[in-house]
Amino acid sequence: QVQLVESGGGLVQAGGSTRLSCVASGGGTFSNYVMGWFRQAPGKAREFVAAINWSGLSTSYADSVKGRFAISRVNAKNTVYLQMNSLKPEDTAVYYCAADRTFHIRVGFNDYEYWGQGTQVTVSS
Repeated sequence: QVQLVESGGGLVQAGGSTRLSCVASGGGTFSNYVMGWFRQAPGKAREFVAAINWSGLSTSYADSVKGRFAISRVNAKNTVYLQMNSLKPEDTAVYYCAADRTFHIRVGFNDYEYWGQGTQVTVSS
């Protein structure tokens, strides 16, 4: 069983930056897991943001964040990060970290087995 705990976020001005962290525990070797970030805004479905493979050499992004967000991981720290730059009010959402025991990047909500509790990011205009 993998436990995921997100941190970071909070209130950020439009155009600003922030970094989310997600620390994993349990579930064996962290590098056995693809890691993803999803977000859910009020009244909307949870949507894919970014994902990273076990080595960190392969990543995938939603079109809406491409060029602004960057996902990375440090396997020695059991941690995945989401660097968020040039933030927009439409980026306001609860951001969730997710993990799946596989080698291939996953972008679907149903592809991930383990989820964190989420962390709020609010971008003010």
